[in-house]
Amino acid sequence: MTIRAGSLDRRTLLRGAIATAAMGSFAVACSSPSSEDGDGDGGPKGEKSATNPFGVAAESTVEAAIFDGGYGTDYVDYTNQVLGSQVKGLKVQVKPVVDIAPQLQPRFVGGNPPDLIDNSGEDQIGFLGILDQLEELDDLFEANTYEGKKIADIVYPGVKDPGTYNGKFVALRYVMTVYGVWYSKTLFEENNWTPPKTWDEALDLGQKAKKKGKYLFVHGKEAATYYQTMLFASAIKEGGDEVRLALGNLEKNAWSHPAVQGVLKVMETMIKEKMFVPGGSGTQFQKAQAIWSNDQKALLYPSGGWIENEMAKATKKDFQMTGFPEMTLTDKPKLPYESLHAAAGEPFIVPKQGKNPAGGKEVLRAMLSEKAAANFSKTKLAPTVVKGTVPADGFGSAALVSQTTMLEAAGDNIYDMRRFVEAYGMNTDQLVPWNSFLSGDLDRKGLTSALQKISDKVQEDDSIDKIKIS
Repeated sequence: MTIRAGSLDRRTLLRGAIATAAMGSFAVACSSPSSEDGDGDGGPKGEKSATNPFGVAAESTVEAAIFDGGYGTDYVDYTNQVLGSQVKGLKVQVKPVVDIAPQLQPRFVGGNPPDLIDNSGEDQIGFLGILDQLEELDDLFEANTYEGKKIADIVYPGVKDPGTYNGKFVALRYVMTVYGVWYSKTLFEENNWTPPKTWDEALDLGQKAKKKGKYLFVHGKEAATYYQTMLFASAIKEGGDEVRLALGNLEKNAWSHPAVQGVLKVMETMIKEKMFVPGGSGTQFQKAQAIWSNDQKALLYPSGGWIENEMAKATKKDFQMTGFPEMTLTDKPKLPYESLHAAAGEPFIVPKQGKNPAGGKEVLRAMLSEKAAANFSKTKLAPTVVKGTVPADGFGSAALVSQTTMLEAAGDNIYDMRRFVEAYGMNTDQLVPWNSFLSGDLDRKGLTSALQKISDKVQEDDSIDKIKIS
């Protein structure tokens, strides 16, 4: 969705690498040097060892082109505090970039790309177009961290999947984005309310909110599809993989699945019973969010983990923003209540033809160290893909604590449903029916029909490459 610049940066961090690939690759693959010309053998070499698994030359420099978006670039600069401890004199030189493809395409064509790239933002490079020019990163996951632990063992499940194309793992996605439902712990404790685990409990909470002159939910026009994201999580918990695969693979009648319809039925009841703040479809999304975070007229809000940072200047003092997993439809869903919609974002790639590709991998190893990962979470209030690096107090952030708590509770039950929406650019079209539905102008049947038509249009368009969700 198109939102203010700062929010757009944050959201583009979430756009899957698969999405970029599906939207088409650019001409680099046709006009750039072949992969045989750049096999990672260029540049100075060092001797491989347990503390230097990629054979980086001592006293060498790594050129890193880092997307200067919602997270800035200082967290990569920070790795200089770690790098020299195992490879003497190794330094990373960070170059902030906003328009990744326009600025770096010519360098791929010329055969002199940077050693490390944070391929993020609106203008990220299509992965399929440069696939043969990228280092595979399986050896990174087989290497040990700076603390002596195997990297594959210290990251969250499924991290490799969204960075793998045609069987090649080429993009390390560094930041974990956790989706959930958010509330004020302080407000709930004051009223002796409990976060709902089922939609029936949410309905009961909505009635309690009305007695206090409050609403259950609020929505803003640019963020109406946050409720679709919540729907995905709830329906997938209820119906399991068959729901996830049907929606993700654009199957006929996927939106009519009983689990999807069950959740929509409850949401429709909430809308009819006026549990949503009125006028949301005409309200800018941050102003709508402030009705929840600052005015506390609404109790709950579905969003990603960026919400605390985004609303930092419009949140009531001692709000204690806290998240919980989306509600289940029944008390016996196919997947546990703790199952979580979460996605690794911020894809880092290592071009083969860089002057120091081994150094590029070493910077990623440094970023996966406990020290660097903890620094990122402390300064950006977001978890990385490295487990166990956020302290119990979440560096003073209740939202960060709840994100790590949800991730740990979910275990292997983590899935990502934003990929197929973003892969095909459906969000803009989906905003229209969702705004109408949440405003009470479109019923459940009309919303279902509209969403199915959007999916069918993509599925039936042979000019669009399809991703396969498995």
